[in-house]
Amino acid sequence: MTFEQLKADIKNRKFKPIYLFMGDEPYYINELTNLLTETVLPEEERDFNQTIVYGMETNVPAVITMARSFPMMSDYQLVVIKEAQNLSKIEELEIYAKNPLHSTILVINYKGGNLDKRKKLYAAIDKHGIVFESSKIPEYKIPAFIISYIQSKGLTTDQKSAQMLSDYLGNDLSKLTNEIAKLLIAIPAGQKQISADLIEQNIGISKDFNNFELLKAIIEKNIYKANQIADYFEKNPKNNPMIVTMIVLFNFFSNLMICYWAKNKTEQGIAAELGFRNPYQAKDYVIALKNYNAFKCMEIISLLRTYDAKCKGVDNVSASDGELLKELLYKIMH
Repeated sequence: MTFEQLKADIKNRKFKPIYLFMGDEPYYINELTNLLTETVLPEEERDFNQTIVYGMETNVPAVITMARSFPMMSDYQLVVIKEAQNLSKIEELEIYAKNPLHSTILVINYKGGNLDKRKKLYAAIDKHGIVFESSKIPEYKIPAFIISYIQSKGLTTDQKSAQMLSDYLGNDLSKLTNEIAKLLIAIPAGQKQISADLIEQNIGISKDFNNFELLKAIIEKNIYKANQIADYFEKNPKNNPMIVTMIVLFNFFSNLMICYWAKNKTEQGIAAELGFRNPYQAKDYVIALKNYNAFKCMEIISLLRTYDAKCKGVDNVSASDGELLKELLYKIMH
């Protein structure tokens, strides 16, 4: 079951007696847990029928006792175990999970990894409840997440703005959504789009000198613009780390390599090949196919691997990240 499907079921009060939310991405775990705490019980029933404990501060027998209690003047009671990865002998919860009480909704938050899927506890929860695995989103999918998240708030944004946020904030979803929340507050009345200007004014990312614009300059072989941006990055290294630039470029040219074998090299065909929802996202790839042949693309991917190692100190004694980037750009575009 996907995150969106699970959210819809909870909002429609289609509850399961036991939930296991586990994985490396805490954002989804927190969102689903918060949704359950807001939905299962009305506020006036929470004092008697809602219990939240932490794995380090409780034990399995105590959790089972809580879960086997009956609600007071309510259809449900909610028991949430936060930081359940710290619950000693958690596998002993299998005794309860094999026969859970349907008037209890037990939520197990297991962060920083997954419960062992070979254990009987996992099988029991999977049979009688819901297991949701919350995985980190790869860097290259973050712009799509940003666009979708902003749309869920009734607003829009463009690919450039999403890429700016992605490059600056990375794939920490909690950090991303917190920054977007600031933008939602800052947006002028009547405006419906999170624009690059709004991001520049409120988060401090340059709308003209960023990895999105650098990639665009490379795609179009605009050597002057690419070097302008490289100069800016060299003067502002803290806000423009070389490692992030390398990820952006590597993701693009890795995808471009796939495009050479696409039967349909139109925007629609490339979008279908790369799994993009919107054909407009493939526009840059169509341009790049004309400016870089397959052999050059392979050479660029090799260069990116070499310079990624150099910026980490491999075979590099004294060159700065700025010098390395300028050298790399020369080799890519010539």
